[in-house]
This record gives sequence, structure tokens and C-alpha cells, in this order.
Amino acid sequence: QVTLVESGGGLVQAGRSLRLTCAASGSISSITVMGWYRQGPGKEREWVAHITSAGYPVYANSMKGRFTISRGNDKNTVYLQMNSLKPEDAAVYYCYAAGGGTYWGQGTQVTVSS
Repeated sequence: QVTLVESGGGLVQAGRSLRLTCAASGSISSITVMGWYRQGPGKEREWVAHITSAGYPVYANSMKGRFTISRGNDKNTVYLQMNSLKPEDAAVYYCYAAGGGTYWGQGTQVTVSS
């Protein structure tokens, strides 16, 4: 019903920034929340942030101050702006959407070099 495609990952030097994009298609009218998880090597999947259909963002405590989640005006896209990246931020970042079901993107790799 809903397809999510992430983009924007890549290799970045520590201290610099990346912006991830999640594009939704399909039956998107039922979505009530969209957000991001990440999973680094040998780590559990970790919730990063979400934004509600009303545009209200919520962040994991460890992400506050460096990461910003936002939504496009058409509500078909969400963004994750990542600033001051650290090596421990390296992970596969997954977009998700919920509302009448839960949907996941395929993930986009973020690598941070020292």
C-alpha cells in the first residue's frame, strides 16, 4: 500500500552534514507518522526521530541538537538533516511510516570518516 524510498546517504567526513530524504508513494493518505531508525554494525536498531501528520517532531534524546526532522509541503517526503556527524553516527538509516499499517524503506548507508 505504501512504498518508501530513502536517498541521500553516502560517505562524509566527521563534523560535516548530510540530509536524508524519504519519498512515499501509494496510499499515503492513511499515514499518521513518519520517521527514521538507524542500525550500526553490531548494534540494535535505534529510533532516531519521527514527525506526525500535524507536523510535530519528536527526537531521541541522543539526537537532540544535531538532527532535525522535517516534512515536505506535499506530505509525501520527510527529511533528516544531520549536522556535526560523528563516526558513531555511521549506520544504515531506515525510513518508516505508520497509519493503517507499518511500512519500511530499504535503507540508505551513512558512513562517517575521521
